[in-house]
Amino acid sequence: MLYLVPTPIGNLEDITFRALRILKEVDCILAEDTRTSGKLLKHYEIKTPMQSHHMHNEHKTVEQLIKRLQNGEKIALISDAGTPAISDPGFLLTRACVENQIEVNCLPGATAFVPALVNSGLPNDKFVFEGFLPVKKGRQTRLKFLAEETRTMIFYESPHKLIKTLGHFCEYFGEERPVSVSREITKLFEETVRGTAKEVLDHYTNKPPKGEIVVIVGGLPS
Repeated sequence: MLYLVPTPIGNLEDITFRALRILKEVDCILAEDTRTSGKLLKHYEIKTPMQSHHMHNEHKTVEQLIKRLQNGEKIALISDAGTPAISDPGFLLTRACVENQIEVNCLPGATAFVPALVNSGLPNDKFVFEGFLPVKKGRQTRLKFLAEETRTMIFYESPHKLIKTLGHFCEYFGEERPVSVSREITKLFEETVRGTAKEVLDHYTNKPPKGEIVVIVGGLPS
């Protein structure tokens, strides 16, 4: 059995009783960064052995992990924050488990884009999750394509690239397109800035952002 276990995106209280039980009961925990996850496990006095599983080694370790699961081990996969496989490692191992008829159980829990979307005030009956935009190759093509998207769009972005990305939104989507930027969700300095693409760009140009960021963009009006 493979368990995909969401972990808090900031506030350590945002984890379920079931998640804590599973993390204590499994034979091994696969962690994106054992140092980061170690703080969470120590806080909840979880002594289950950890193993590193991240984007740089997951291709090499999947086969070995499948054999362990086939031999009856119960393994939990966690990322640094949020739900595994959402812009984090997890997809490759999950796919391999499905292909090998190994049961996969994904627990419900924290995912950064959900509170950011609901809190944005933008339509959330239909939306598209884009995650991180391409850094260079394909970025312009993707933005041109998304300029015609009518559903609310969700992006992840790093602090040092946010101003550049907001500038691109002004260029490709128009300066009046509604935007909501949520930063440091569930943490001490959590904030959400809403406005037009130009207004939000001006805000962060004058006040450089820090922390984890989710950007919600309104779709093209129909």
